[in-house]
Amino acid sequence: MKAFEKAEFVEPMQCLPAIRLPEGTAWEYELKLDGYRALGIKSDGCWKLLSRNRKDLSRRFAHVAAALARLPEETAIDGEIVAFDETGHPSFRALQNFGFSGSALRFFAFDVIYMRGHDLQKRPLEKRRRLLREQLLPKMPAVIAYSETLDASAAEVIATVKEQGLEGVIAKRRDSIYEAGRRSGAWVKMRVNRGQEFVIGGYGSSPGPRRADRIVRPRVIRSCPFVNLPQRDKGRWGEGLTAAKMAECRWLRPELVAQIEFAEWTEGDRLRHSKFVALRDDKDPKEVDRHDRGWLRE
Repeated sequence: MKAFEKAEFVEPMQCLPAIRLPEGTAWEYELKLDGYRALGIKSDGCWKLLSRNRKDLSRRFAHVAAALARLPEETAIDGEIVAFDETGHPSFRALQNFGFSGSALRFFAFDVIYMRGHDLQKRPLEKRRRLLREQLLPKMPAVIAYSETLDASAAEVIATVKEQGLEGVIAKRRDSIYEAGRRSGAWVKMRVNRGQEFVIGGYGSSPGPRRADRIVRPRVIRSCPFVNLPQRDKGRWGEGLTAAKMAECRWLRPELVAQIEFAEWTEGDRLRHSKFVALRDDKDPKEVDRHDRGWLRE
């Protein structure tokens, strides 16, 4: 490790989806918060807030970015920008409407990548988090908060998340290094309450408000972008996109990602009681996959 390095953007380490949480003393748990993944970086006397795909969020969330001025020089922290609804629950809808709704906002930091010119990526997670908790965050404004470790068993954590209606749980190996841009399995995520991202490939009626029309119009294409359509029939519950139904659809380049809440997946791999929440401009369509097809299977 070099004695001194510039703090710079690195592609954030990713979590592998899982259908159950790993257990044992090698793992620690955090809440999965429904927000924007971001890096806070201070280098050469300048500070900025960058999304996971390197978009500058400093103007959009100006008071979070301003708080980064308190970081030491050549320091980069990893975390999640989270907004809260009127009940005090994390809300992605509130985050998208931030600036209009007056929602409370926090940046929950859970890792430190660079600190005072030292690259910490090869150090174990528990040491990085100790530095973050004990040396960095006590000097930061309240808008920069610590993502706490949940001191409980996997079963207790899941029960609490379900009871509180929160999104899910992150499990991380205490000895894990920071693997920039990788989804190695040293960090895993389990969604407890139903919902995930989906790529939009078209719509069956009017796209809705004028703002939605402005978003979809430049993406209109002549044919369906998906290879597994049409379907032969509607299925047991009437779901499915047949050739007749496809004739009524308008197709889009698969560039938009929507956050969808739903009751369950049907046997035919369709959503029951689905509800649109918001567009996710922080997600790459190429990375969207079904969350419950994780690696930890019985």
